[in-house]
Amino acid sequence: MTTMISTFSPFSTRMEAEDLPPIFIQTFAYYYEQLVTGQTGYIAEDEIQPVRELPDVEQFPPYLEKIGEHALRKTAVIKLNGGLGTSMGLEKAKSLLKVKDGLTFLDIIARQAQLANVPLLLMNSFTTEADSLALLEKYPDLNHDLPHSFLQHKEPKVQRDNLMPVEWPENPELEWCPPGHGDIYTALVTSGMLEALLDQGYAYAFVSNADNLGAVIDTSILGYLVDNEIPFMMEVADRTEMDKKGGHLAQRLDGQLILRESAQCPPENTAEFQNIKRHKYFNTNNLWFHLPTLYRQMKEHDYRLGLPMIRNSKTVDPRDPDSTPVYQLETAMGSAIAVFSGAEAIRVPRSRFAPVKTSDDLLAVRSDAYTLTDDFRIVPSASRRMRQFNIALDGRFYKYVSDLDARFPHGVPSLVKNRSLVVKGDFRFGKDVVCQGDVHLCNETEEPIHIPNGTILSGSLHYPE
Repeated sequence: MTTMISTFSPFSTRMEAEDLPPIFIQTFAYYYEQLVTGQTGYIAEDEIQPVRELPDVEQFPPYLEKIGEHALRKTAVIKLNGGLGTSMGLEKAKSLLKVKDGLTFLDIIARQAQLANVPLLLMNSFTTEADSLALLEKYPDLNHDLPHSFLQHKEPKVQRDNLMPVEWPENPELEWCPPGHGDIYTALVTSGMLEALLDQGYAYAFVSNADNLGAVIDTSILGYLVDNEIPFMMEVADRTEMDKKGGHLAQRLDGQLILRESAQCPPENTAEFQNIKRHKYFNTNNLWFHLPTLYRQMKEHDYRLGLPMIRNSKTVDPRDPDSTPVYQLETAMGSAIAVFSGAEAIRVPRSRFAPVKTSDDLLAVRSDAYTLTDDFRIVPSASRRMRQFNIALDGRFYKYVSDLDARFPHGVPSLVKNRSLVVKGDFRFGKDVVCQGDVHLCNETEEPIHIPNGTILSGSLHYPE
C-alpha cells in the first residue's frame, strides 16, 4: 500500500494544484490502484450471459402515461454536453451546431424542456461551459431555482511505460483528459447539484447525450420507473450490424444486468461481442434514476459507486500516433446498472436513438427526410418511416462541418424520396437539387463537379464519363 501511495503522489499533487475536489481525487486513486495492480477492466464472455427478453415500451399500458405526467413536476433532465465535436472539425460545443430550421441542438433541447416544464441541467466541460450558458440566456423561463449546469472533472493521462503522469510541454492541456461520462455521479455530488435537486423536491432524473435528438421525456417510461419503484433504468434498442462495435447489455451469472463496452471485451471474445444475435440490445445512453437512491448509494460508499474501469489506450496527442502512449482511465455512465440492486433495462424503438455523430448524419437530419415536430422532436418524415436510408459521403471532402457547408451552400438536397446517397469525390450542389431512389456520384477528376440548380439526381453519375 505504501508503494501505491508514493506512486500516486505525483497524480494527487498535480490534481490538487488544479483545485480538483478531494472526492474526485480519491475516485481517480481507486481506478489508478486497479491499473497498477494489473487489472484490465475486461469482462470475459464466460463471466456473462445474454439478455433474452425485456419489457417493451411500445407495449406499455396507457395508465403509465398518467403516472408519468404526475411525476413530471419531480423530474429533471440532464444532458451530457462536454463534447467539442472535434471529429467534425468544430472548436466549440457540438450542441451549438445548427441542425434543423435554424435551430441548434441546444435550442431544440431547451424548447423540449420548456414544453415539458422540467428543469434542464447540462453537464459541461470547461471548454463548453461559457458558450452553452450564453445560448441558454435566450430561455429565461427554463430553470427558476436551479443552476443551468455543473462541470465534468478532468484527470491526468497515465504514461503507459511507467504509469506516471504524462508530460507534454508542447501542449500541457493534452496531459489531461475527461474521465468518461461515468463521472456524472461524482460531478453531481462535488458540484452540489445532487443536493440542490433533492432540496428542491426532485426525485427523478432523465439523462442522455446532447447530440441524441431522439432522447425526449416520455411520460410512459417515467410512469414505468415510478410505478415499479426502479432505482436505475437503461433504455436499450435492438442491435443491428452497424451497432456491433458499441456497448451491449448483458447479465452476470447471478442475473445482475451489466453494460459491456468494447474496451472491456478481451480480444479473444471479439466475435461473441459483435454477435448481434447473441447480444441483442445496445445501450442508447438514455438513463433514468431515482435521485434519493443515488444519493444514499453514494453516501454509503464514500461517494464512489465503484463503476467498472475502462482502460483506454491512446496517445497523448490524439492527432499524432507517434506521440507518447498513454492510458485514459474512464467509466461509462450506463455501467451503473451493475451497482444498483433492482436496476432494469427496457427496450425502446430506434427513434429514441438518433445521434448526430458525423457529417453524414448531419446532412440527413438537415434534409426534408426528417421533420421537426411541434413538440420539438426530430422524426423521419411520413413517407420515409418504413424505408431504409443510407448516406455515405467521401471523408476527404465532407468530414468537417465547414466542408459540408461549403459544398451545399444553398442548402441540403431533397432526400425524402432517396434510398441511398453515396458521394465519392468533390461535388458542389446547387439549390433545389432532388435525390430520388439510389444516387451514386463519383468524381475522379481534380476539379469539383457542380450540380446545377434544380437537378433531379437518380442512379449513378461518374466523372469523367
